[in-house]
Amino acid sequence: MTGKVEVQKRIRELTAEIERHNRAYHVENAPTISDREFDRLLAELVELERQHPDLASPLSPTRRVGGEPLKEFKQVQHRVPLMSLDNTYSPEELCEFVARAEKNLEGHPIFWVLEPKIDGVAVTLRYEQGRLVYGATRGDGRTGDDITANLKTIRTLPLILVPSSKFKIPSLIEIRGEVFMSREGFERINRHRERAGESPFINPRNAAAGTLKLLDSHEVARRPLSIILYAIAEIQGVEIKSHCQSLELLAELGFPAPARTWLCRNVEEIEKALQELDQFRHTLPYNTDGGVVKADSLLQQRELGQTSKAPRWAIAYKFETEKAETRLLDIQVQVGRTGTLTPVAILEPVFVSGSTISRATLHNEDEIKRKDIRMGDTVIIEKAGEVIPAVISVVLKQRPAGAYSFCMPRKCPECGGDVSRDLVAGEEGTLLRCENISCPAQLKRRIQHYATRGAMDIEGLGEAMVEQLVDQKLVQNIADLYDLKAEQISELERMGEKSAANLIHGIEASKSRELWRLIFGLGIRHVGAASARSLAGHFGSMDTLRKVSVEELLVVPDVGEVVVRSIRDFFDKKDNLQTLERLRKTGLNMTATSHKPQATSILTGKSFVLTGALPTLSREEAGELIRQAGGEIKSSVSKKTDYVVAGEEAGFKLDQAKKLGISILDEDGLKEILKGR
Repeated sequence: MTGKVEVQKRIRELTAEIERHNRAYHVENAPTISDREFDRLLAELVELERQHPDLASPLSPTRRVGGEPLKEFKQVQHRVPLMSLDNTYSPEELCEFVARAEKNLEGHPIFWVLEPKIDGVAVTLRYEQGRLVYGATRGDGRTGDDITANLKTIRTLPLILVPSSKFKIPSLIEIRGEVFMSREGFERINRHRERAGESPFINPRNAAAGTLKLLDSHEVARRPLSIILYAIAEIQGVEIKSHCQSLELLAELGFPAPARTWLCRNVEEIEKALQELDQFRHTLPYNTDGGVVKADSLLQQRELGQTSKAPRWAIAYKFETEKAETRLLDIQVQVGRTGTLTPVAILEPVFVSGSTISRATLHNEDEIKRKDIRMGDTVIIEKAGEVIPAVISVVLKQRPAGAYSFCMPRKCPECGGDVSRDLVAGEEGTLLRCENISCPAQLKRRIQHYATRGAMDIEGLGEAMVEQLVDQKLVQNIADLYDLKAEQISELERMGEKSAANLIHGIEASKSRELWRLIFGLGIRHVGAASARSLAGHFGSMDTLRKVSVEELLVVPDVGEVVVRSIRDFFDKKDNLQTLERLRKTGLNMTATSHKPQATSILTGKSFVLTGALPTLSREEAGELIRQAGGEIKSSVSKKTDYVVAGEEAGFKLDQAKKLGISILDEDGLKEILKGR
């Protein structure tokens, strides 16, 4: 026993020592031992863990190479919402933001902190008793993906916190930060991909985002990800009063923090600091697209509060995007999922904002005419938000004699179908669109949408499977899904008999889905899930819906003029009606299982918020029961909320309900109310 205790003690010592050296090397850029000595320590830990696997910790430094591939990411509900920031490019708007904050604090002085805005992927990390518990993506701000296994591969991120001379280790700390790929790492990985015959990544941010979505952390470990932590969302065991103190604590605990910050007393000092940042950011090894201005006092942050989307105590100031000149070689037209025809400029390659650009969006036909863009022109391009390349203007003095105007096609370049103009707010818009539901260019994304959980919920019909089915011409129309045979699917790449049988079962199960799901799944432009529910509840069947007039549609809740026109356009197309008839013959449900609730229902006019995991009902099932009884489902808690239905790991919404004195129900309580209607 004594021997095992000594081994465990040595493993802990080695783990702490290796974490300290990792911090000195990767974060502080001040290594205290040679690479050979570090490798010796790591090799000793590897050997001890090999001999005593029961003593190996999942947070061991030896685990940074990645673990077993995941089947899917679990969901994490953020205890504190991970909000986005409001943006501005204007000094005037920045002044207005500062003045508004000062007014809300009744003239009390505010110290502001400016730090670089990293062009990366927002994440949150939770540590308890100094050990990493989980890391997650932003998601929708309330719920994100658990990407702990991927984040553990980042060598600059401490897995176990080392005590500091200034601060003790908090008993709990949740930290917000940004995962990114350095420019040098981005160029290196693209060179490797090109040598391997793979497509290069577009830019460092997309490369980082795509890497974090990988289910195999071994592959993540091969990619040069880094992280910077810049905010504390929640902390226990250590008192902090300011953002500057938060950053000091993070640095002391071994977290990579912003390279430089500025403390400012007023808007004039903020503007001066922004000028310095604009020069300083070019010395950083990663892309930045601006600065973030935050109130330093945490008390003032709480007093200023937040909107439903962003804090009122912080704003992102974006710098003007980098521009470049190049020559327009050609214009090609792409067809998107909803049939939109988008002209794309083919350019002489030019380097802009960290990457080489050879293609850029021209948006639409009217934009080409407004900017008078002609074939052969010299054009100015920029990256919108330093991500999406766009042509912004023409250098007229360099226009060649033979430059000629470009005309958008009047037939779909993919299927030859008729092209019509989209409508925006009841007026003729600028988008050309192919309305053929079976257009090959749209088909893959239409099928993906049709199969999503919010629509027809066909398990196993993900992006990769849809790609194969369409490429092999097994599916050329949504209705073809219901003609598939297991033996056809089992012959596809990475598909066996069991997987094929499961997919066939999922497709068969979709036949009994509610009518509103089918309406939503068809991908009718502007028709969302709420509109689809209203249409199904109001008209009761697909037969009725496809025949109703514009006037009859306009009386339906959640259905406005733009949606009405889209619905009528959809049902006026012969190809779409033929697809619906084929779906009917396969046995799909075309009738609503329930109609509008009775006006006497006790839930009529009552609003509900669902949070957490219920014992037997999914959120969708619970929501449907409430809707059938006349209630409304809301996404967020407010004073107008009547009930919050809470399950396990309810989190933030439950806390809000308690603070506002809103009635809280568990699943049994919900069922009791439903029985009394």
